[in-house]
Amino acid sequence: MRWPVTFSLVCLLTLLTACTSAPKGIAPVEGFELSRYLGTWHEIARLNHGFERGLSQVTAEYQLRGDGGVSVTNRGFDAKTQSWKSAEGKAYFVQTPDIGHLKVSFFGPFYGAYVIYRLDADYQYAFVTSYNRDYLWLLARSPEVDESVRQAFITQAEKLGFDSQALIWVQ
Repeated sequence: MRWPVTFSLVCLLTLLTACTSAPKGIAPVEGFELSRYLGTWHEIARLNHGFERGLSQVTAEYQLRGDGGVSVTNRGFDAKTQSWKSAEGKAYFVQTPDIGHLKVSFFGPFYGAYVIYRLDADYQYAFVTSYNRDYLWLLARSPEVDESVRQAFITQAEKLGFDSQALIWVQ
């Protein structure tokens, strides 16, 4: 009987697609310009998760790939082991290149959402989430931001239902 195999494939595809969608009630920025977003971003704040646990001085480097996608290199310092950790990935637009919604993969065919939901006009800071409200980042072009940006990030996070009390302000 083929039904269980077909059902399993449909479930798997649904699960993989769900991981690349934006959380309900959060819209990615429109008018996005990838060329302006490329380069180095510093992680200012995040919600903790296993793949960045214990890391400080975290940066993300975005470069254009030959296939039209984006090469992603995340790097951070692990004080416990006194060593730098890095992860290489790739990202592609979920919809069109003028919408700040990409899918990113660090593990083969498995992708997660990268949703830029606020971006200042000069591309100096960005508020980013993933497919659910367990993931949240404040990224900036410099390792420090004005207090007004921090407060705007916290206010927006609370308004959108993120746990702002759990934010980690990266050293």
